[in-house]
Amino acid sequence: MPRQIIFHGDYFTDFYKELDIKVKQKVQYVLELIKQVDRVPEKFLSPMTGYDGLFEIRIEYQSMRLKRQ
Repeated sequence: MPRQIIFHGDYFTDFYKELDIKVKQKVQYVLELIKQVDRVPEKFLSPMTGYDGLFEIRIEYQSMRLKRQ
């Protein structure tokens, strides 16, 4: 069963709109990976300490690190 990804407010949408197309493609790839793969590597998804069920998504594109919580 695929995971459901829930974004809080418009923070992600506002961030995503500002990205160029290649970075958006990488973000889409990682989001699909998170939804479909049973055991997502911590390289892409890490639990936030002290917040049950809240995760940090980690994405790298051309040595640029993108982190959204």
